[in-house]
Amino acid sequence: MSPARATSRTGAADASAPSVDPRFAPVAAAFTKDPRVTAGQMFSAFGLKVDGKIFAMLPRGVFVAKLPKARVDELVASGRGVHFDPGHGRLMKEWIAIDGHEDTWVGLAKEARAFVGGADASAKRPASRSSRRPKS
Repeated sequence: MSPARATSRTGAADASAPSVDPRFAPVAAAFTKDPRVTAGQMFSAFGLKVDGKIFAMLPRGVFVAKLPKARVDELVASGRGVHFDPGHGRLMKEWIAIDGHEDTWVGLAKEARAFVGGADASAKRPASRSSRRPKS
């Protein structure tokens, strides 16, 4: 397995991949049995995806997760994190950046995985063309 694509043969996240920051390893390890989760280098960060969509990553040593806006606002208000700025000056409403508090990362990553990936694959299937309303 190459460090750039740190996934197992089944596609699940591989916490033992050499490119994983040791502080992020427990987060990646929490998803090793989830076949919908993959891990690898994303832009300048190591991160996790569910069905190809990023839900947690560690850019520049800061834990970042995608959560509902209300949950992000709650974490920001409590002082546990800030809205994530990917570097272009625009704060992301559904992304929390947490510097430190490593003991909360796995739980927040699980929330993020549920938010981004839903409960199961059937919940994310697009409607078939035949179920669309006909044009009038």
